[in-house]
Amino acid sequence: MIKRLLLVSTLFLHFSIFSQADELTLISWNIRDFGKTKNNEELNRIAEIVRDADIVAIQEVVAGFGGAQGVAKLSDILNRKGSKWDYVISDPTNSSKYVTERYAFVWKTKHIKIKNRGELVAALDAAIDREPYLMHFYIKGKKLAVVNFHSRPFDKNPEAEIKALTSHIQDSLKSPVILAGDFNVDEKKPVFDNFKKAGFTTAISNQKTTLKRACSKKNYLNYAIDNVFCSKEIRKVKGGVIDFVRFCEDLEKARKLSDHLPVFLRFNIR
Repeated sequence: MIKRLLLVSTLFLHFSIFSQADELTLISWNIRDFGKTKNNEELNRIAEIVRDADIVAIQEVVAGFGGAQGVAKLSDILNRKGSKWDYVISDPTNSSKYVTERYAFVWKTKHIKIKNRGELVAALDAAIDREPYLMHFYIKGKKLAVVNFHSRPFDKNPEAEIKALTSHIQDSLKSPVILAGDFNVDEKKPVFDNFKKAGFTTAISNQKTTLKRACSKKNYLNYAIDNVFCSKEIRKVKGGVIDFVRFCEDLEKARKLSDHLPVFLRFNIR
């Protein structure tokens, strides 16, 4: 019980302490096989982890039965925790059978508005296995583009996808932009250099975000491959990883939610 209270307190600190009225928090999370594999208890645990955010970008929503239903259930659970939420789910990506996924956004409606339900970026279909999902949010009249992305695995040249995606963002999106997702590449790698030179900054650096299958010397973290990038029109207030594991004995249960930790960015638009 004490450990659980500590975990809840830690998550609360991420979002609540020192935040200002004009600040928002976005969470990006690859929730492994998000769909029918998640029962009500697990969905409630996910909701507890993200409930203090304003926008949640989810990767790896299953394209088949259960994916859309899982997102709808998560939104319903969140709606019963004190705030009004809405959600969108992308069409399945134009990918081969065992690669196809959906993306999802869930957000609080009090200060965030939309004008459409977003779109998969068709212009990147040929260059990217799971073409990203673009959504425009309107915050106090300011337009914010959020790109949700899940790259191909590390051994299948995700760098080529990242190069195509970051070039497209720089060439085509003129409003403030957030790029959120699982890149399967560390943000320190040269493929991100031009993006950073254009003024994009990261929520985190040198922080591992994936979970091992078992603890090794009390360490359960593996690779630093998830992140959130924001353009120069966005002021980063704070960024970090939400470690919902905390203790090696909880790793097995944690992995039933996902093998990735969520990344958050607290920000405002300049």
